[in-house]
Amino acid sequence: MELRHLRYFVAVADERNFTRAAARLGIGQPPLSQQIRDLERELGVTLFLRRPQGAELTPAGIVFLSEARSVLETAQRARMNAVLAQQGQIGRLRLGYASSVALHPLVSDTIRRFRRLWPDVVLQIDEGNSRELIGRLHEDRADAVFIRPGPADPHETRLLRLSGEPMRAVLPAGHPLVRGADSRDSIPLALLAKEPFVLFERAVGLSLFDAILSACREAGFEPTVVQEAPQISSVVNLVAAGLGVSVVPESITQLHLAGVVYRPIRPPAPLASLGLAAAAGKSSVIVDNLFGLMERESRAGALPPS
Repeated sequence: MELRHLRYFVAVADERNFTRAAARLGIGQPPLSQQIRDLERELGVTLFLRRPQGAELTPAGIVFLSEARSVLETAQRARMNAVLAQQGQIGRLRLGYASSVALHPLVSDTIRRFRRLWPDVVLQIDEGNSRELIGRLHEDRADAVFIRPGPADPHETRLLRLSGEPMRAVLPAGHPLVRGADSRDSIPLALLAKEPFVLFERAVGLSLFDAILSACREAGFEPTVVQEAPQISSVVNLVAAGLGVSVVPESITQLHLAGVVYRPIRPPAPLASLGLAAAAGKSSVIVDNLFGLMERESRAGALPPS
């Protein structure tokens, strides 16, 4: 039994006439009658009573009609879904992001834009550090991830590098560099040379850690790290507790925590890298759509308001 047999049967059942059904299907009446006889022979039942004025469904035909319609509807839905899946209109996107990029407007705007353009794609979003996220890509536990990439591209990874994000100093509210200063005033990084630093663990934010360390060295000092934090958001909490100063990506300044003040760093200020990564060589239209969206928006310079 093939789908065409079901289509032929449904047409005859709808028309109650072999001649009209044949015209509707665009085939001859004798071949249609033969196809229905073949179907009845295969099923071992009589589907129609042939009358001079047309065709009448038997009790077996009435039951079979309901099932035939259901099968045809399922087949049509499967065909349509296959086309949509090939276009990336439906499916699943397992998206990860490093904790330090969670507040970056480009990341949140891109996710919002993606959901609007492809509303039927199911988004599964998870957080981790950049090293963990790259591992998830290669273990097929993530499809695409926003990370803080280092100078070299991760092995066997497709990487779209985005514009670097300026970094800012974060100081306790009572710090001498804060008192009487305008929040827009930039400070030389060298002024923090003798300050205790609070930083996240290098394994958590490899590229950020190295960028901060390199900037401090270029400013003529080696930072004294007195406290490590498990993630970048914890850094701000520890600075608020008075444990030291730190340097964080500009987007982190959206954390309006009592007891801390953010200051721009006078050039040359360190930059926090940002990139979108996926496993190299893995074909996914949904991931391609995400990368295409990011490429268009990064060329435009910024995502316009949604």
